[in-house]
Formats: sequence, structure tokens, C-alpha cells
Amino acid sequence: MEQELSKRERQLLDVIYTFGEASATQVRESLADDLADPTVRTILNILEGKGLVSRRLIGKKYVYRPVKPKVGAGKLALKRVLDVFFGGAVEDAIAAHLTDPKTVLSKNQVAKLRKLINEARKEGE
Repeated sequence: MEQELSKRERQLLDVIYTFGEASATQVRESLADDLADPTVRTILNILEGKGLVSRRLIGKKYVYRPVKPKVGAGKLALKRVLDVFFGGAVEDAIAAHLTDPKTVLSKNQVAKLRKLINEARKEGE
């Protein structure tokens, strides 16, 4: 089941993924804009309620960590991007990326993509 997250929830979750584990103070200090400490703590509690982070007490501080590995969360985020911006069409998303003049793929990356496409083709037969 995909979680609907607000922009702020995603921002805080990204910070926690970056650190692996972070206190509310570390999260707040990592944000580009000023967010009040109680607001950060409220959003962290919301993320905990959604089952996306867990917390543990270290000394007098709670430290938050992601519940799901980053790869799993990344897959959900990618699915959302595909659905929202490309109507679920992965080929359109890949085409958009590959036709960007800034995109340069190494031989290894091209080989990996070919392998993945061939495997997907076999599964579809």
C-alpha cells in the first residue's frame, strides 16, 4: 500500500534516510528553511503513525530511523513519479531521461539496461 505524504513529510523522511538515524534537532537543522521545533516533532510523529519511521530513546532524546529500506521506499516513489508524470509508462520516462543531452551512460550502464530489458521481455512472453 502506497503512503500519501505531504511535501514536508517527504522532506523530513529524506533527511532521516540521509542520516540513517536522526534526532528531531538534526532533522530541523538539515532543512533549508526555518521550521519550528514543535512542527518538526509533530511531522515526525505523523511519520511514525504512518509506520514510516520508528523512534527509540537515547539518553533524553528520541532518535528516528526509517522502517523500510531506502530501496523499497525508492521503488514506491518511482512508481508515483511514473504514475503522475508519465501515466505509468516506464518507456516514456526512460525516453525522457535518455533524450536529455546531459544524460551520458557508461558501457556498463548500457549493458545492464540491455540485460534488464531482455529479462523483462522473456517474462512477458
